[in-house]
Amino acid sequence: MAWIQLRIQTTEQAAEQVSDMLVGWGAQAVTFIDSKDTPIYEPLPGEVLYWQDTTVIGLYDAEHPMQPVLDKLQQTSLFKQGLSYKLEQLEDKDWEREWMDNFHPMQFGKRLWVCPSWRDIPEPDAVNVLLDPGLAFGTGTHATTALCMQWLDQHIQADQTVVDFGCGSGILAIAALKLGAQRVVGIDIDPQAIQASMANAERNQVVDRLELYLPKDQPELAADVVVANILAGPLVELSSIIAGYVKPGGALVMSGILPSQADAVMAAYQHQFDFDAVAEQDEWIRLSARKH
Repeated sequence: MAWIQLRIQTTEQAAEQVSDMLVGWGAQAVTFIDSKDTPIYEPLPGEVLYWQDTTVIGLYDAEHPMQPVLDKLQQTSLFKQGLSYKLEQLEDKDWEREWMDNFHPMQFGKRLWVCPSWRDIPEPDAVNVLLDPGLAFGTGTHATTALCMQWLDQHIQADQTVVDFGCGSGILAIAALKLGAQRVVGIDIDPQAIQASMANAERNQVVDRLELYLPKDQPELAADVVVANILAGPLVELSSIIAGYVKPGGALVMSGILPSQADAVMAAYQHQFDFDAVAEQDEWIRLSARKH
């Protein structure tokens, strides 16, 4: 199917208004991207953040009459205040197939592999996590996930209880189970992540040992290992909750942190934890620590 897209350069304050207009004018999807490559970090539950300079992209069927849309846009007060736009063709591809074709099996540490569910397993005797990320984050391709997978490969032991805080696709939770953990609890604010984690757990035949919760339903427990691959802001803001899951002597593993943010994250936990050496990959770091 052929598509066209209407790209509108706007501001953080006007982004949601522009999105609503595009939807009202027939856009089949709307996407927000950063106009100036400014980092934005994971919001707290219920919080929505945009970039100061935001590009809002409306996706339209190529046969959709666009001149009426442009006419309406040019009549808005935002356009009169300097809002700019560009209408362009979008290359017609099977985007899902292209993504699938470029997602390959990956090895983490000595024994752990992540294998797309649609590809052959390269080492059948290894610890293989079969993954279909679907709508949730976490394929192993991002450095933050890779750093956590490497730690799990080296440290998970039999009979341990693990909490995956911000479980996304369930990749870390399932890896912990297949490496020998007895029980894993996954927590995420996104119901789609819970669905994706459950589907991936079923695919890996570990669903009987994985418990999944939204924050409002999260249980009280003390775990041997807590892994939190989110971002620095929430790691600091939610430090009391995350630290509370770690039993005395237990391990805490955190990623989604830039080197410049390490001190702030460590400061939020150091009164309860002794930290290991920092691990870094592709400009991201992993912090690991042991609870007093």
